[in-house]
Amino acid sequence: MIKKVIGVFIIALSFAIVIPALAQNTTTSDKIACVRTAVATREATIATEFTTYNSAVSAAYATRANELSGAYSNTTTKEVQAGVKVSWADFKKSTLSANKTWIASRNVAWSTFRTAAKTCKAPTGVSDSANSSSEMKGQ
Repeated sequence: MIKKVIGVFIIALSFAIVIPALAQNTTTSDKIACVRTAVATREATIATEFTTYNSAVSAAYATRANELSGAYSNTTTKEVQAGVKVSWADFKKSTLSANKTWIASRNVAWSTFRTAAKTCKAPTGVSDSANSSSEMKGQ
């Protein structure tokens, strides 16, 4: 009888040690999966916004080329200079706007990620927020 009681006690003690450890691993796994989802969302957003930025900059270059072509189709130096000045001013305005939009959207993506990652309550070191300074800054 004492052997059975000791046996049950040992089994109960084993469960008391093993089950919380397993629950901890499951909880940690769930928290890491939560961060993984937050990272995937951030990366998808950044990729989309970078494509938008890239398209805007490409459009600025195409517009500049067309405007410069028009400027150099003029016959006087004064008209050419005026056209070139407008072409470059429009280009600068377009690229600055694209850059401003890119930076704002990138910052929103990272901010949203940080908020989401905090709600995951993952263990320290799971998030890659420390690497945000490696992100492309724009022009």
